[in-house]
Amino acid sequence: MEINRHKLSNGLTLLHSHTTDTQMVAVNILYKVGARNESPSQTGFAHLFEHLMFGGSVNIADYDTPLEMAGGENNAYTTNDITNYYITLPASNIETAFWLESDRMLSLAFTPKSLEVQRKVVMEEFKQRNLNQPYGDLSHLVADLAYKVHPYRWPTIGLSLDHIANATMDDVKNFFYRFYAPNNAILSVVGNISFEETIRLTEKWFGPIPQRNIDHTPIPQEPPMKRQRRKTVRRNVPSTLLHMTFPIVSRNHPDFPACDMISDILANGRSSRFYRNLVEGKQLFTSLDAYVSGRIDTGQLIIAGMPAEGVDIHTAEQAVWEELDRLCHEPIPEQEIQKVKNKFVSATAMDLTDYQHCAAEMAYLEMFGNADDINHQVEAYENVSQKQLLRVCRQVLRRRNSCVLHYLKAED
Repeated sequence: MEINRHKLSNGLTLLHSHTTDTQMVAVNILYKVGARNESPSQTGFAHLFEHLMFGGSVNIADYDTPLEMAGGENNAYTTNDITNYYITLPASNIETAFWLESDRMLSLAFTPKSLEVQRKVVMEEFKQRNLNQPYGDLSHLVADLAYKVHPYRWPTIGLSLDHIANATMDDVKNFFYRFYAPNNAILSVVGNISFEETIRLTEKWFGPIPQRNIDHTPIPQEPPMKRQRRKTVRRNVPSTLLHMTFPIVSRNHPDFPACDMISDILANGRSSRFYRNLVEGKQLFTSLDAYVSGRIDTGQLIIAGMPAEGVDIHTAEQAVWEELDRLCHEPIPEQEIQKVKNKFVSATAMDLTDYQHCAAEMAYLEMFGNADDINHQVEAYENVSQKQLLRVCRQVLRRRNSCVLHYLKAED
């Protein structure tokens, strides 16, 4: 896909790609702020702002109604690294998206009512997802086990309910003006709209917004692991869970595709090693998954599974280690490698037909350096060799690199 760029004088980066395959347009704004930018004493703020940004802005009290009247939809999500907002609208009504997004970038309304409403929403989400349901504390346990220095050591929901409950209006305003600014954002527009019209609308609505002083406080980097970390908890849950993590490279590192392929070889589909050997074969697990988290800094290769009824968790863990050891000692057959590559090519081709996905992916890749990498992702995976996979397996899948959590079902 052809990607066009324009840089506004206030620092906002505009990305654009034109397609006539749809009468719709996706407008995506990525802010370079996530849980990694929070203070350990004030966590959950990036996620709080995901909600606050829908609570009314300086000139627009109601965000959703005009968007719905224009036939649009919107949503947002927060990660450890970014906060991402997106709107899809018919091309004929696209200026509504520029109007709405620019006004909340200019300034939120910052009303006590909005803060209290969204604070309660976020706190209720924390209670529902992390306190009052099975495995709810898993993300906190895993993050704390895997990271000791980096702010990835807390999940995006935050460390504690108190951090959101005690947030003052000054705290909220300070966080907004430190990170939500044109010079800390990437605007990505994909759909049936010309580059010239996109520039005109961007300059009209975003151009007058002033730059801000962005908080570039250095992020403390996680030191290499020197020994395995283990933790056992017992909870009132339906089934015992085995959870293992291994630190991997950042999302834009040349070895990241290899890490992703290793997780697919282990657990992507019914022909994967975990399914063939441990779920269907030895029937040690009822489910067993592997996946990677791609992050700005050190990510994780994650393995999570539920041992079958009556299977001791130590026996289940040992079986996983045997599969990992085999990957580290025996080159992966070329046919198995090609199967995983074919799946990636197919999935990527499908993703590129989704204009909203393309808008979000372009902005994400631009943050790492170059949105044009969206056109070279298949090539990057195709170039991963058997030799590289073996090297990366030996670097990553080591016992001293692992964090192992035994999440046990409470005894009757």
